[in-house]
Amino acid sequence: MAKSGLRVLYGEGDSDVLKQQAAGFEKAGHMVQQAEGRKAVEAALKAGSFDLVILGSTLSRNDRHHLPYMVKKANAETSVLVMHADGSRHPYVDACVDTGTSIENVVTRIEGMKIAGMMPAAKGATAGR
Repeated sequence: MAKSGLRVLYGEGDSDVLKQQAAGFEKAGHMVQQAEGRKAVEAALKAGSFDLVILGSTLSRNDRHHLPYMVKKANAETSVLVMHADGSRHPYVDACVDTGTSIENVVTRIEGMKIAGMMPAAKGATAGR
C-alpha cells in the first residue's frame, strides 16, 4: 500500500468513532487532523489547508450536505470524501463510500482518487508560479 502522506481533515460527530477511524488513516501514512462536529470542521478549514477532507457517517445528514460547500469555498482544490452512499449526488463531493465500509476499503478508495497532494510532479510544477 502506497504511503501518500496526505494532509487530511477528518470530521465525525462521535468522538469514539473519530479516534478509532483516524488511527486507521494515520496508519496508512496520512497526517490527520481530527474535528468533532460541524463547527470544529469549519474552524479547521479556516485555520489550515488540507489535501483531503473526510466527512464521516456520524456527522448529521445536514452537516454532510453543508460541509462540502464549505470545503470548496475554503479551497477549491481540496478533495472531499463522504462516508455515506448519498454523496455521489452532491456537486462538491469528489468521492463517497457506503456507511460501514472498512477503513482498509476507504484507504483504497482514497488511493484511487486524483488528489493534488498525491501527485508530486503536479505540486512541483505549480510551486514556481
